[in-house]
Amino acid sequence: MTKRRAAKQKRWESPIAGYLFISPWLIGFLGLTLYPMILSLYYSFTDFSLLEKANWVGLRNYEKIFTTDTKFYGSVKVTFMYVLGSVPLRLIAALFIAMLLTKSIKGMSAYRTMIYFPSLIGGSIAVSILWKNIFGKDGYINHIFSFFGIEGSGWVTSPNTALGTLVLLVVWQFGSAMVIFLAGLKQIPQDLYEASSVDGASKARQFFAITLPMLSPTIYFNLVMGIIGSFQMFTPAMIITDRGGPMNSTYVYSLYLYDRAFGQFQMGYASGLAWIMLLIIAASTAFIFLTSKYWVFYESEGGRRNDK
Repeated sequence: MTKRRAAKQKRWESPIAGYLFISPWLIGFLGLTLYPMILSLYYSFTDFSLLEKANWVGLRNYEKIFTTDTKFYGSVKVTFMYVLGSVPLRLIAALFIAMLLTKSIKGMSAYRTMIYFPSLIGGSIAVSILWKNIFGKDGYINHIFSFFGIEGSGWVTSPNTALGTLVLLVVWQFGSAMVIFLAGLKQIPQDLYEASSVDGASKARQFFAITLPMLSPTIYFNLVMGIIGSFQMFTPAMIITDRGGPMNSTYVYSLYLYDRAFGQFQMGYASGLAWIMLLIIAASTAFIFLTSKYWVFYESEGGRRNDK
């Protein structure tokens, strides 16, 4: 009996048991992530319309994208404007609210839940329709302005303000970053604040000398995740501003990719655009990673990060 039990235990200690346990994820990764990526890379070098057989064209798609496609550069410009506007504002809002929610007051759990709720529903179609009704020409914002005799703008129909309404939407959905900031703030030793208070440091001095350096790894994580998410923004531009209007002022990269793939059925061309987006996101993330050693503080390493 003992030998049989030992043999059974040895069998379950083999690597095969581990692969069996992760097989659902492994099958999903191989079939739904890795294989489609490889297939899209192949299609990016072909002329493929879903309805006909893919024809190999080499680098012609990429050559056209970088030389004659003006919409490509326009969508890249709009996307970078959106990322540069939304990511910093979202991080600032999330950190500000997180610091407020660290206070010990009655009912704080309920406040945290209510503030997090907008992020729970995410950038759904329902939220986008609601946002369009709020900032439309006859929306709620303009109704409020009318009480004071102010004629509001058509926020989502004006090229000057349409992109700003999309930025405001993602700033409003700061809940996920806020929760991560809350966790980071709780890890900061209170002894540091007490010692600095004894030395006469003001609240502002404590924030810049203690809170920000100690919170820099959390800021780094939220920054990277925010950049990746903002580059892929699609639903608000599709719903709120009617497919990137007005005058293509909200025509972001993902919307242009969608139009090429499912509007014009140029799947090979769209695959090339998708891989260019991947490289843009990878380059942006790599830039943040390489510069992080100058501003990200790790207490275990005695200060700034050292990759050497």
